[in-house]
Amino acid sequence: MVGRRRARSALAGIAVASVVLAGCGLKSGSPMVDEVEPGSVGAGEPLKGASLTVTSKNFSENIILGQMIGLIFKAAGAEVLDRTNLPGSISAREAIVQGDADAMYEYTGTAWITYLGRAKPIVDPLKQWEAVRDQDRRNGVTWLPQSTLNNTYALAISKKNNTKYRLRTLSDVAELSKKDPGAVTVCVENEFASRDDGLPGMEKAYGMSIPAANIQKMDAGIIYTQVSKSDSCLLGEVFTTDGRIRAMDLDVLEDDKHFFPNYNAAPVIHTATFEKYPEIADLLDPLSRKLTTEVAQVLNAKVDVDGEDPHEVAKDWLVEEGFITEG
Repeated sequence: MVGRRRARSALAGIAVASVVLAGCGLKSGSPMVDEVEPGSVGAGEPLKGASLTVTSKNFSENIILGQMIGLIFKAAGAEVLDRTNLPGSISAREAIVQGDADAMYEYTGTAWITYLGRAKPIVDPLKQWEAVRDQDRRNGVTWLPQSTLNNTYALAISKKNNTKYRLRTLSDVAELSKKDPGAVTVCVENEFASRDDGLPGMEKAYGMSIPAANIQKMDAGIIYTQVSKSDSCLLGEVFTTDGRIRAMDLDVLEDDKHFFPNYNAAPVIHTATFEKYPEIADLLDPLSRKLTTEVAQVLNAKVDVDGEDPHEVAKDWLVEEGFITEG
């Protein structure tokens, strides 16, 4: 799933995305018709008369975040076209760059590594965001302040198994791999198993060597079930904001050497749109301050575990938090 979520190796897909955008890919979409009004944001309808398009990638979390932007814009008086759920990172990115969409939530690590072509992530989250913000200006993309929501890689273990091993950090895993190599079995996706910013790089950074026989490759969704309910994998590759972490009672191990990149979510705005409507910052900054990894886990679980609609999940949470009210 990481390949679909972050498209780190998909720079070649820009040409494909351009064809999609030029063809039918961004012709679809539907107006947001919700009767919503300002709450803690949007007083005085600062976007009244604006016609704005929101977009997102095609996984639950990013769709939820895109819906949140659209609903806040709507409450602030704008007419909003919903073009969320585009296929992959590159399509949504190109929509923002080309001005076919006005706003979405993007991830700092995705921009730094995939769009800006940097091989080495920046450890400090704020400095990572600042570097992305500064370098993406030339692409006509404006980055607003990031949230603490960090959708990055991690390894997880079931709480049941962790009563025996008491693992807290990846350094603990490295120590266990030396003391008892057979105990460290891992379930990962194919891409994570081979990439330098995945399992091989992690092993090198932490000084561990997991035998090939102890590594099982499978689809992302199966990993959570295997780690939670079977003994075939002590550890599994997860995303830190995934709702199944809580639903399946998993412990996420701390990346105490900060090997994995930061993937903090931040609003990105087509720069010409932001210059026309700078009020967007006042609308979205309070939202980003409320978005945490834990909040994302809860909201993602409503979609991925409970089967709820992302639009309704976004709307309900915005109303509960007081950002908007229902008309």
